[in-house]
Amino acid sequence: MSSGNELARRWAVAFVGVPVVLGLLYVGGWVLAVPVAILAGLAAIETYRLAEQKKGRRPLRWLGASAAAGLVLLAGAYPSYAAFAPWALGVLGAASLFGLLAAIVRGADREPLASVAVTLFGALYAGFPLAFVLMLHELPSAAAWGEVIPKAWVGLLVVALPLASTWIGDATAFFAGTAWGRAKILPSVSPKKSWLGSVAGLIGAAAGAALWYFVAAPYLPGVPIESLGVAAIVGAVLGVGAQVGDFAESLLKREAGVKDSGAVFPGHGGVLDRIDALIVTLPMAYVILTLLDRAL
Repeated sequence: MSSGNELARRWAVAFVGVPVVLGLLYVGGWVLAVPVAILAGLAAIETYRLAEQKKGRRPLRWLGASAAAGLVLLAGAYPSYAAFAPWALGVLGAASLFGLLAAIVRGADREPLASVAVTLFGALYAGFPLAFVLMLHELPSAAAWGEVIPKAWVGLLVVALPLASTWIGDATAFFAGTAWGRAKILPSVSPKKSWLGSVAGLIGAAAGAALWYFVAAPYLPGVPIESLGVAAIVGAVLGVGAQVGDFAESLLKREAGVKDSGAVFPGHGGVLDRIDALIVTLPMAYVILTLLDRAL
């Protein structure tokens, strides 16, 4: 596929996908939790497909996918980390127990340690970060930010911080790296990622967070990001996290010998290909906002 056709498909999916994401974030609640849980389950299955490219690895797909989706649904029911954590620990404990029981039934010749370990990794890798969509959405209500506008808009605006920083940073890195990037960072892991694209991505992430502050701050009194400069710094930190997430997924695909994790989104690959950076930036944004709120 030519770069022009790939870019056209990217824009087409974004044109449809971004309004859908914003609409779900506006409504919130279970209307948001259920689709995110489905994405988590699909992402876990893609993780297991990558693992299965190595002979002998047979993760327990439906157990791990159910655990990943369950973590997101738990966050929908208990959208603060303090309330969510004990239930999440229970889900992972139950998945471990059932995984061990299934491995016993399978027998020692089916690589039980690798199978159970990969099953739990997939549930954590796909489900735990996406649970923070719900917790970020609820964070302003729990912290009493944004009394001047309806609750739905407040949740959307807070989740928009990691989304804007991640997506704008990724787009900036893609265009700058494609046009001018020469020196590669880790060609053995991700052959196309260049130093110039990485720097451009950090600048773009900082600019995305600054733009978020310019748009959102007037409607979020009490939010612990109190200036454009602080927003840009937060965005740059999220940009670093986004690139770590991107490289991590590239490493998994490199080991599996595939270009994309799946084909759910035309021109964009699979679910993991779309959320690889968010796997890091969603929980990172929650931690940053929580720590800043406590510090002020």
